[in-house]
Amino acid sequence: MTESETPPLTPHQINRARHAARRLAIQSLYQWQMTGDYPKDILAQFQDERPLGDADVAYFRELLMGVPEHLQAIDEAVSPYLDRPLERVDPVERAILRVAIYEMMQCIDVPYRVVINEAVDLAKVFGAEQGHRFVNGVLDKAVRKLRIAETGRKSK
Repeated sequence: MTESETPPLTPHQINRARHAARRLAIQSLYQWQMTGDYPKDILAQFQDERPLGDADVAYFRELLMGVPEHLQAIDEAVSPYLDRPLERVDPVERAILRVAIYEMMQCIDVPYRVVINEAVDLAKVFGAEQGHRFVNGVLDKAVRKLRIAETGRKSK
């Protein structure tokens, strides 16, 4: 291996980088929901003004650009499992749910348990006091339809 080559990332480093990417995506999508700014502008702002640390920048970009691109399908997929209209869900929890549903629909290589655990962890950090329970309950129901092959269960 030459000096210019970097060693491959370990699974732990990949998981940490994706966690950091999800965290940035939640913050960015919250901003998008609140301001209506274009996702490309938010991406540029984050890359210019904020340290991205060890985040998987490509994954961050995929989440930030992919959620708005697939918004209608995401919202239709999550809405049946909500106890209120999506617009009335706390904006932070809405961003978390949208990222998780996007991952369940578009990132099939990410196990559904990882998606749910990450969403719950982010809800504990950014969400309301019991927001993580709400997020967990919604995603536990949604995964039965979105990942039938992986869960072996079908939603009722």
